[in-house]
Amino acid sequence: MSEHEHDGVCSGNCCTCGDDCDHATVTLTLDNGEVLECAILTIFPVGEQQYIALLPLNEQGENEDGEVFLYRFKEENGNPMLENIEDDDEYEAVADAFDEMLDEQEFEEMDGEDEE
Repeated sequence: MSEHEHDGVCSGNCCTCGDDCDHATVTLTLDNGEVLECAILTIFPVGEQQYIALLPLNEQGENEDGEVFLYRFKEENGNPMLENIEDDDEYEAVADAFDEMLDEQEFEEMDGEDEE
């Protein structure tokens, strides 16, 4: 599970389009008070629930270690909300779905290069 906790509020440019939204960011406030800017990689479904993948960024807007945060995503009264994934089985299912998405994207990119 993610070792980072947050206040559950998406403050910033929360993308709900479900497309690749590398231009969108969200600011997380971690339990230790640290404020962390993250790029929104994607919002994706697993079963009936939506999830969001976030890439933490440093002060230069770069990711140093490739770590990705996964959270439950929902909207309440038009406001985006993030929730921690507390259940290990749920987290594994979400992580597997995200990895599968990355593998498919990588395959599509490789397949596109072959056609050129």
